[in-house]
Amino acid sequence: MYDSFISHIQQRKLFEPSKSYLLACSGGLDSMALAHLLHTAGIQIELAHVNFGLRDSESDRDEELVKKWARNRHIPVHVHRAETIEWANTKGISIQMAAREIRYQFFEEVRKTHNLSGIVVAHHEDDQLETIFLNLMRGTGIEGLYGMSERRGELIRPLLPFSRAQLAAYAEEVLLAWREDRSNAASDYKRNKLRLQGLPALYQVDPDTKKNLLQSFGKLKDTGKAFFSLVELWKSQHLQEQEGLILLPYTAFSAVQGVATLLFFWLRPYGFNSSQAQELADHLKTIKIGAYFRSSQYQVSLDREGLVLHSSPSPFPPLQIPFGTQSLALPEGSYRLDWLSELDHLDQNPAHALLDAARLEYPLQVRVWEEGDRFNPLGMSSEKKISDFLIDNKVSLALKSSVKVLVSGNKIAWVIGMRIAEWAKVGPSTQKYLYIKKNQS
Repeated sequence: MYDSFISHIQQRKLFEPSKSYLLACSGGLDSMALAHLLHTAGIQIELAHVNFGLRDSESDRDEELVKKWARNRHIPVHVHRAETIEWANTKGISIQMAAREIRYQFFEEVRKTHNLSGIVVAHHEDDQLETIFLNLMRGTGIEGLYGMSERRGELIRPLLPFSRAQLAAYAEEVLLAWREDRSNAASDYKRNKLRLQGLPALYQVDPDTKKNLLQSFGKLKDTGKAFFSLVELWKSQHLQEQEGLILLPYTAFSAVQGVATLLFFWLRPYGFNSSQAQELADHLKTIKIGAYFRSSQYQVSLDREGLVLHSSPSPFPPLQIPFGTQSLALPEGSYRLDWLSELDHLDQNPAHALLDAARLEYPLQVRVWEEGDRFNPLGMSSEKKISDFLIDNKVSLALKSSVKVLVSGNKIAWVIGMRIAEWAKVGPSTQKYLYIKKNQS
C-alpha cells in the first residue's frame, strides 16, 4: 500500500515537502496508519489528539498511545482534554456533534498557532461510502453524492482511494499498534448501523457491489460537474443586473427541464432552500404577478416580465423634517435641502424637488407610500392613486415597496425621486423655495 499511497499523494500534489502539516490522530487504526505512512514518506507532521473523556480509562490509554508513538519519533504532539458532555449540554446538541465541534475547533487553533499548512484527516474509502449513503438517507441532491473531497480549504484527506482493509493489512505489515474504540461496534448511531449492518448486507448482493458503487458515484460526480458548468452558462445567458436587482426573464425557462433545480442552484447562495425553489417553479406554471418568496435577507418576486431577486426591504420608520433642515439621509441616497428666497434656475429633474415652501405644512414627513395614498402629479389636475402612478411609470414590483413620499400635513408633495405634486409646484407668485437635490454618490 505504501507505494500506492506515495503515487497518489504525488499525483494529486496533496503535500509540499517544505511545509509542515497537522495530523488529527485519535489512536485508532485509520489515523495511526496514516501517521506511519506520512512519517515514512518524509512528510513533516505534528499530531493533534483530543481526549473527549467519554470512555474513562480507555480514553486515557488512547492519548498515551498517540503521545508515545510521537515521542519515539520526535514528532510534536498537541493534546486537548475536552469537557464534551458539558459542551453538548450547554449548546443543546448531541454528544457526536459536540465532539465534532470541539475536534475541529482545536485543530484549527493549533494549525494557526503553529503556522501549519493544513489539517490532515484519515477518512478513507469506506468512510466515503458511508457519508454518501447517509446523505442519500437525508434526501440529498447531486452534491451529496460527491461525498468528501480530497482537499477542502485547509482540510486534506489523502486516504480516500484506500479501504479500511488495506489500512489494516498495512498496519499488520509494519507491526503498527493502534487502539480500538468500543463505541464503533455499537449500533445505536446511524453511521454505525450503516457500517455494521446496512452496507455489509448490500455488499453481499454481488461480489463487485462496492467497486461498482464507487464507480457509479464517481461518474455521478463527473456528471454533476458538467451540470454545474451548464447551469453557469444558463445563468450567464439569462441573468440581468439593473439598479441593484437581478432579473431572470420568464423566457429563460422556455423549453428547459428541471426548472426547480435550476432555480435552486441560482437562489441557494441567497439563502433559499429546495422547497422554496420547488414552490416557485410551481408558481411559474400559472404566473401570479406580485407573488414573492423570502429568505433571511433576500426576496424573489414574480414581476411582469420575469423573476426579480433583491435584498429584502428594511423597515423604514417615518422621518420628520422640521423647517430649515439642511440634509436628508435615506437608504437610497442623501439629499441637500436649500431654503431660498430667490431662484436662479428652474430644475426639472424628477430626481430633485423644487417646491413652494410657503404652501407646505411643517414639519414635513418622509415615509414609505401606503395602499390608498393618492396625489395629483405635476401637470395633472386630478388625483391618481400612488399604486397606479407606479404602474404607469413601470416601477418594478421589487422596488415599489421601497418608494417613499414627502408628506405635508395630510397631502403628498413629492413621490421622492419621481414627481412632485401639482399643488406644491413653484409659480410666478412664489417667494420662498424649498429645493431638494440628491447628492452625487
